[in-house]
Parts: sequence; structure tokens; C-alpha cells
Amino acid sequence: MQTIVSEDQHKQRLDVLVTAAMPRLSRAFIHKLCDNDKVLVNSQPAKSGYKVREGDIITVDYDEAELDVIPEIDLPVLYEDDDCVVINKPAGVLTHTQGPLNSEATVATFLRNKIAKARLQQDKKDSLANERAGIVHRLDRATSGVIIGAKNQNALSVLQKQFSVRKVKKTYVAIVEGHLKQDEAIIDMPIERNPKAPATFRVGANGKLATTHYKVIETSDTASLIELRPETGRTHQLRVHLAQIGHPIIGDPLYGKGAYGDRLYLHALSLEITLPNRERKTFTAPLPAEFAEYMAK
Repeated sequence: MQTIVSEDQHKQRLDVLVTAAMPRLSRAFIHKLCDNDKVLVNSQPAKSGYKVREGDIITVDYDEAELDVIPEIDLPVLYEDDDCVVINKPAGVLTHTQGPLNSEATVATFLRNKIAKARLQQDKKDSLANERAGIVHRLDRATSGVIIGAKNQNALSVLQKQFSVRKVKKTYVAIVEGHLKQDEAIIDMPIERNPKAPATFRVGANGKLATTHYKVIETSDTASLIELRPETGRTHQLRVHLAQIGHPIIGDPLYGKGAYGDRLYLHALSLEITLPNRERKTFTAPLPAEFAEYMAK
């Protein structure tokens, strides 16, 4: 691929620009190409973080054989308009790709088809920006439920800003080990990355503010079905908070204490957000049947 940097792309990071122009390639794969001198700027190898300039000629050289074919994926759509799509993500589906090659079907690959169709209705000058649209927020692979994606750059900005300034109301449902001492409470504990296991997080004095409201809905002999309303959106927040108070989510292999179910019993039940058309809406993904089945044991 070869492209010339336009005026509106001036000062973008090279990896961001190439990802937008070549959505089939993951950011990690583009970094690998840069490290192997396969991405050239004006015929010279360039680092992934290089800030491009108007008029730069970008050349990307890669072997198609290195890329696996991404399988098609069909996800349940709860709502869709010209700007966004709301999905009921099944447990086990990644929000976006991981690893150097984009070979697994994800929410992001599902959104690409939606974005491609939306692009056909846009002016040519807007097509590159639309390539960058898609993931607004994420759910862990093992978590099911409501997730919203954007079809264009304006929608992406509008939706992401609401998450950053905490204007989005999220409700989750989880099944946790044991019985909580209080039927309703607030967990206010800072969360930081765990230096001993960098893929995980923990409660720590040097962490970022994290606040979670919980309310017990139902109990069984060994577990509790609870509603969770996070005020903040830290990675693994709900899982870390519940494990810290001694009631890990059933099926959590990272933070659980051996209470491994057939899935992570965490579901994003509802999402209240203002759409780019300024309409405030609440989207709900029905609780999976296995939650009731587990509580009935």
C-alpha cells in the first residue's frame, strides 16, 4: 500500500494513520512491520510513533500469507441507527483483537462491516476518518452484555467523551461466592496494576479512584445474585472489588478462589447514554438463562 499524507492527517502518529488506512491490520502487527523496516516514509524506514507531515509518502510492505482470514461473526443487535450500533455481546467474544495478527472474529471485526456500509453514504474525503470509528468502550472476553460501537468518527468522539466524563450509567449483574454482610453498600477502593502479575489489577494505595455500588437481588445456599453500578470504569474494577471484600465473581479464573463455574458470571445488563442525535436512551441485554440456572442449584 502507498498513500500520501493529506492536510487533515498532518501530525498523526504513523501507526494510527496506517491502522485507519488498512483496518485489516492490527496496531500490534503494524508495530512489527515498523520494527522490521517494512513501513517507509519517503522511502526511509520509520518508527511507529513518527508524526507524519502533509505530503509524506507512506509505503507499507507485508506478506498477505502472514495474515489469517478473519471468520465472519454475527452478533445480536439491540439497536442501530446511522451513527451507532448496540450489541448484546456473548461471553467468549473479544471486544477487539489481541496479539500481532488480527485473526479472530471480534466485536471490532463485526463493526467493520457496519462501518463499511456507512462509508458508502459519506463523502470521499471522510472515508479515512470513518475507518477509525468503531470501539467506544470494552467488555472483558468472558463478560456478556450491552456494548455500543460507533459508525463514524463524530459518533465515536461523542460517545467516548461521555464515558470519560462519567455521563454514562452502567448496570451489571453478577453471581458472587457466599453471602455479603450488607444487602447494599458502596465499595470505594483505589485500583492499581499488580506488578507481580502485570495482566491483573489489585486494590492499592497508589491506585486510581474506583467506586462501585452493589445491591443484593437474591441469594442461594452458597452464592448471591447482585446488581452492580460502577461509578468509575477501571479495568477489571468489579472483579477486583468483589474479590477484595471476599466475594469473588463465580467463574473468575484471575481473581476467584476456586469458585470456577462454566463461565464468568458477570453480565452488562444495561447502558444509559446520550446518542449522537442527542436522544437519551437505555439499552438492556436480557440476563442469560444460565444465571437463573446457577442460582437454582
